Amino acid sequence: MNSQYVQKSKTTMMALCGLFAALTTVCAWISIPLGFTPVPVNLATLAVFLSGALLGPKFGPISQIVYTLAGAVGIPVFAQFKGGFGVLAGPTGGYIIGYIVASLITGLLIAVLLREGDKSRAVSIGVYVFAMICGLAACYALGTLWFMISTHTGLAASMAMCVIPFLPGDALKIIAATLLARRLKRFL
Repeated sequence: MNSQYVQKSKTTMMALCGLFAALTTVCAWISIPLGFTPVPVNLATLAVFLSGALLGPKFGPISQIVYTLAGAVGIPVFAQFKGGFGVLAGPTGGYIIGYIVASLITGLLIAVLLREGDKSRAVSIGVYVFAMICGLAACYALGTLWFMISTHTGLAASMAMCVIPFLPGDALKIIAATLLARRLKRFL
């Protein structure tokens, strides 16, 4: 494993996974429903990016699995204070499952691409942004595919409802997550 992820006790890492699952919950609750799509605008992907960047490719996804399982059993952790397996089976479920993959890809790319010798600020920022964009693309792919299957909507209409309107906000979340992760990394 990359030396940037300092060995912590299993207890510490599990506590951090719980903390990031809770952070994802709070960020998901900060949401704005849109009239033209069942997918709300929320801040959950900000927490997903941070989990991958700060907890790495192993524990970042674990935090998102904890979040997803908590919602699946009915705890209202999803956007608009929803919970239950029905949310995962519904049109937004693919995006929620995509959080796990996005955290994994973000953490993995940062671990692989940001080597010990790469200390320059430009390289670091570029790696974080690239990793988060790749994670977001995977989340979009899974979520949009499931949206198309569950709603019987074509690709163009699904993109118009579930991807294109969200791109500016997600770009801002990637910028914020990059700045926060680079600052918080030394504390974790």
